[in-house]
Amino acid sequence: MPKNRTTALAAAPLALIAAMALFLGSALATPAHAQEADEPRTITISGEGEATAVPDIAYIDTGVVTEGATAAEALAANTKAMAAVFKGLEDAGIEKRDMQTSQFSVYPVYEQMRPEDRPQTPKIGGYRVQNQLTVKVRDLDALGGILDKVVTLGSNQLSGIRFAIDKPEPLLDDARKKAVEDALRKAKLYAGAAGVALGQIMSITESGGGMPPQPMYMKAMGEMARDSSVPMAAGEQTVSASVTLVIKID
Repeated sequence: MPKNRTTALAAAPLALIAAMALFLGSALATPAHAQEADEPRTITISGEGEATAVPDIAYIDTGVVTEGATAAEALAANTKAMAAVFKGLEDAGIEKRDMQTSQFSVYPVYEQMRPEDRPQTPKIGGYRVQNQLTVKVRDLDALGGILDKVVTLGSNQLSGIRFAIDKPEPLLDDARKKAVEDALRKAKLYAGAAGVALGQIMSITESGGGMPPQPMYMKAMGEMARDSSVPMAAGEQTVSASVTLVIKID
């Protein structure tokens, strides 16, 4: 009989420990479940917006390429021609801050080799100097005349013309507003179809969008030199914005 009492007393602490462990486990798990239950329900939706305007500036990529028997001869000819181009641009109203050298190179020009002469080392027949200039034109009405002038003064290389908007920030802000409006419109549509009500906006994230690639127009130099006025069309440019909203639903 005393032996059985000792066994019961020894087993009691074990049962108590097991009960306490079960209670503590439930207590620790309760906040996590409560937190999950408190998580708000949300809808994530994206919106797009665009704004259009007529370009008000243009960039001309032009320059002079010269050749000579020696590097010094080719450089001297290029320097003279470029000086005339710079002077002509200034006379046309282009400020110095709107003219920037974008590329300058001096390299040898090798003579053509006959098939029977190969594989001998190619011989240098002369040198070529290339001076490339990027010009910002703020008055688009004067663009055709400026092109005529640089060609007449010795520019024999025209890589392209790019139209742009000088201050695109207000236009981009307009596209951003339209993107948010588009996202809210979609959110209301989905919420109505799902039978839920929209709450407060939890977050707004902007992604993508921006200025479009600049169009480029090129024309043969010989044809341009013959024209009394070079026709140019700036057209329109469109900027875009994209946003993503996370909205609480009830």
